[in-house]
Amino acid sequence: MPTLQHAGAAIYYEEYGSGYPLLLFAPGGMRSQLENWRRSPSRPNEPAAWMDPTSVLATQFRVIAMDQRNAGRSTGPVTANDDWGTYAADHIALLDHLGIERVHIMGGCIGSSFCLRLCRDVPNRISAAVLQNPIGLENNAHVFEESFAGWRELMRAAHPAVSDDVMARFDGNLHAADFVFSVTREDVARCTVPLLVMPGNDAPHPTAIGEEIARLAPHAELLMHWKGPAHLDETIAVVTDFLNRHTPR
Repeated sequence: MPTLQHAGAAIYYEEYGSGYPLLLFAPGGMRSQLENWRRSPSRPNEPAAWMDPTSVLATQFRVIAMDQRNAGRSTGPVTANDDWGTYAADHIALLDHLGIERVHIMGGCIGSSFCLRLCRDVPNRISAAVLQNPIGLENNAHVFEESFAGWRELMRAAHPAVSDDVMARFDGNLHAADFVFSVTREDVARCTVPLLVMPGNDAPHPTAIGEEIARLAPHAELLMHWKGPAHLDETIAVVTDFLNRHTPR
């Protein structure tokens, strides 16, 4: 079972296909795990409303999918100092572990915020980013409060010594900011990485957030209609074309 040991965490990952590398950050909020590319976290018995990049993109790229720390098969400590930078450090450590200097990235849901953080922190290592269903604050703070609370209950058995105060501080580190939480609007306006933005259309993934990312980012493209079987073939074609156009030669 491929696992990266980093900063006390054990990060599970899988690889598919070959070619230029593409690192995936799955949907699912705090439960972001690679299986969520294949099934909806909220409707596990139904097909996902999005493509499975571990399958359709592995025909042209070396696709790396991972479970975030304390999600799926990954584990890690929980401290009051954990924040978006903690996750970014895991992502960079995984690239280093795999010997990857530059990479495309793709994130769904919370994964879009992971992508934007890497675009801010290590833009020289990111050749292009696909943001599917980006989360963000738009009169919906209760959605993220409830999501974190549900994850916290799951973590009680794994981390019985972690106090409610530590959990509350961790939650604040992740969700106290506005916009997409992991970076500011100014960060996005300065982003040098090409972005393909695929806005959502529900409470955790407000359409307005995706549209604003696309307006702010200097090198952004927008794909509005991508969800569901009717758009699947076109979406795969658009994403594949975008990644190919930005693959270093």
